[in-house]
Amino acid sequence: MDRIARTHRAQELRQADFVAPKRLWAQLRNRKLDGLKFRREHPIGGYYADFACIEAKLVVELDGLSHDLEAAATRDRHREREIEAAGWHVIRFRNRDVLEDLSRVLADISKAAGIGRDQ
Repeated sequence: MDRIARTHRAQELRQADFVAPKRLWAQLRNRKLDGLKFRREHPIGGYYADFACIEAKLVVELDGLSHDLEAAATRDRHREREIEAAGWHVIRFRNRDVLEDLSRVLADISKAAGIGRDQ
């Protein structure tokens, strides 16, 4: 997939947002969390990470109800292995985690971002 097609696909994914991703993005954008630069729908290999911090090599994935299905869970595990094989650390949260306890989610992201950064 060429760069223009990837950019177009990323734009489509952003337009299909739901409440939880929007709420989390409001807290990650513009370096609001620990000065870290996050990107939305960032392409990694053949996948699009929900949120990615390049400097920390951290991917943050949000899972909705459809991820409870076994087929989706299997795809998620495969996708996660491939992204991690590319040198990234992947953390996952449920949409409801963002909606019910955003401060804990942000603390967990901040802690995980320390893994990939020089201390």
